[in-house]
Amino acid sequence: MLLHVPGRPVALWLYFGSWSRTPAMLLNADEWQALRLSLEVALWSLVWNLPIAIAVAWVLVRRHFPGRALLDALVHLPLVLPPVLTGYLLLVLFGARGPIGGWLLRTFGVHLIFTTAGTILAVAVMTFPLMVRAIRLTLEGIDAGLEEAARTLGAGPLDRFFSITLPLMLPGILAGAVTAFAAGLGEFGAVITFVSNIPGATRTLPLALYTALQTPNGDATAARLAITSFTLGLLALVLSEWLSRTLRRQLGRGTA
Repeated sequence: MLLHVPGRPVALWLYFGSWSRTPAMLLNADEWQALRLSLEVALWSLVWNLPIAIAVAWVLVRRHFPGRALLDALVHLPLVLPPVLTGYLLLVLFGARGPIGGWLLRTFGVHLIFTTAGTILAVAVMTFPLMVRAIRLTLEGIDAGLEEAARTLGAGPLDRFFSITLPLMLPGILAGAVTAFAAGLGEFGAVITFVSNIPGATRTLPLALYTALQTPNGDATAARLAITSFTLGLLALVLSEWLSRTLRRQLGRGTA
C-alpha cells in the first residue's frame, strides 16, 4: 500500500505477505546481510558486557568507597550523552591515533575504525548502562542477610556469590541482557560516528534503514527494514518481561 502525503513526496510501503511466503522473499540479500550483522554485533556486545556488568553492579551495591558516585555517573553517562558524542569520544580514544586505539594497533595490530569489531565496541558502550541498571536494581532487592547467614556457616566470598547472590540476580541479569540486546539492534548514532556506514562491515539494520531513506525509490526497502526492526525490538522486550516474571516466580517458590 502506498500512501502519498500532500506537499512532500513521502511514501509508506507496508508489506503484509501471506503466511506461505519464505523469509528470503521478504528481505533481499543486502537486507539480510544487515540483519545478520546486527544480530552478530548485538550478541557479541552482550557477551563482552555481561561479566563486566555483573561485577560493576555488585561493586556499586555491595561496596562503599570514595568515588562510588563518580563511578556510577560514568557507567550511566552514555544514557544521557548524545549518541553522536559518545561515538566521537570513541573515535578520539580508539582511533588509530588515539591513546588506546594507537596502542592496540602498535601492540596487537588491532584496528577498530571501519570494522565490525569497532561496531561491537560502540554498541557495547551504548548498551552497558542498561545491563548494569537492571542487574543493580535486582541486587538491591536481595536481602544481604542471606549472604551474612552463609558467611556465619563458613561459606567463603566466592561460594556465597555463586551459590546465593548470582542465582537471585538471574531475573535482573536476563532482563538486562535481553533489553541490551534489543537496544544494540537499534543503535545508530555512536556506530555511524565511530565506524561509518560500510556494507558488510558496519552497516547494521538501523544504518541500512537510514541508507534506504536517503536512496531514491528506497521506500520499499525502508519499510521492510522498519518493520523488521520494530518486530525484533517488540519481541525482545516481551521476552525480557516474560523471562523476568518466570524466574521471579520460580525463585519465589524455591525460597518458600
